[in-house]
Amino acid sequence: MPMTKQLNVAIVDSNPALSSGLHIKKEDPPDPRVSTVTPASISFLRDAGAWKYVEQNRHAYFNVMQVWDYTGLGYARYHARDVNKDYLGCVAENKVLHNALLSCVKDSDFKTTIYPFRLSSMTLNTSSMSVVEENTKSVESSSAQGHGAKLQLSDGSSLYAKLVVGADGGKSHVRELAGIKTTGWNYSQNAIICTVEHTSENVCAWQRFLPTGPIALLPIGDKFSNIVWTMSPAESNSRKSTTEEEFLKDVNYALDYGYGPRPTSGLLGTRDMFSWFKMDATVSTNEFFEIPPKVIKLASERMVFPLSLRHANSYASKRVVLIGDAAHTVHPLAGQGVNLGFGDAFSLSRIIAEGIALGTDIGEVNLLKKYEAERRSANIMMMAILDGFQKAYSVDFGPFNILRAAAFHGANYISPLKKGIISYASGEHKLPIFL
Repeated sequence: MPMTKQLNVAIVDSNPALSSGLHIKKEDPPDPRVSTVTPASISFLRDAGAWKYVEQNRHAYFNVMQVWDYTGLGYARYHARDVNKDYLGCVAENKVLHNALLSCVKDSDFKTTIYPFRLSSMTLNTSSMSVVEENTKSVESSSAQGHGAKLQLSDGSSLYAKLVVGADGGKSHVRELAGIKTTGWNYSQNAIICTVEHTSENVCAWQRFLPTGPIALLPIGDKFSNIVWTMSPAESNSRKSTTEEEFLKDVNYALDYGYGPRPTSGLLGTRDMFSWFKMDATVSTNEFFEIPPKVIKLASERMVFPLSLRHANSYASKRVVLIGDAAHTVHPLAGQGVNLGFGDAFSLSRIIAEGIALGTDIGEVNLLKKYEAERRSANIMMMAILDGFQKAYSVDFGPFNILRAAAFHGANYISPLKKGIISYASGEHKLPIFL
């Protein structure tokens, strides 16, 4: 932002790719780690100048998402046309997003220095002075004394800053050093992720809720899709080590006939039970249930991650602020984690710019609490919704399954509700009043 171009920014990250740069080639195998980026996040990244780098590499927009229940009683299809947009989201490989953000930083006109080390310790001070960087391992300049925060790096050097932004993930060392506690729980579930290949390009996002957790099939361009499959730790360890043939068989079983019948075109055969809610009584043939494309090949290694919900008790203290997974981790069933992080980054950058415009010290807790107030409520709402979905689909009980299926159809056929859900998931509007 224009007001922040005067800042000196230090990035402390021991990832070798940050200092050497990421060189992505078209023929490179896909990254098994991907992110689903909402239209709101895409708009933010475009404004920041980063999205053009994503478009140069493999990614896939999708304008239809089909979600259904393993009982076969309910499904919903979400279309971009329901909210007058070209697409519902984009799936991009994490290495592509990393490269885009790194390229954007390197091309910016403010001073940025990357330190390829780890953070060893952090000392906070209440004084307010300008940023100084000191690389000498054993000598601290007199002008550096008394600065707001002192960071000791793993090579013995020190950095001094007005503000430390903890963007270092769910196991944030910055959060730990700042003494900020978290509240949350483990889900006793793991997510197994990998990239798979089809015979033809997949242009739709698919998700099926199974008794042990959801499985998602996300297009990433060419003939590739990404799998995010939630299951028990024992199942994930078994499926990670099984043969490719057996794993693909399990994936196709989970995405098609397995665990119950395919959905009918309406709840218990009554196609139009919600038709009187609809703005437009004409139903496109595209609304009907479709079968996901068959998976024929593994295109990456299988990776397993434990799942949990964690929320920092505070996002901000004097000289320290948390964003992204350092502040909150969520269940991956809706792919919202990275978008919450982008929302944090956008909000914090705006708050910092406002502080500079007013001549305020950007490390002052009163300023940083404005960011916390803005993001905390939005993040808690999304976390509560995702946790509710996770718990609702952990129950396998006949009458409850029917109610769940009815909710699916309500979301699919009540147009105002459906548009509100899509807009909220896209990061563009608040939650609809219906919920």
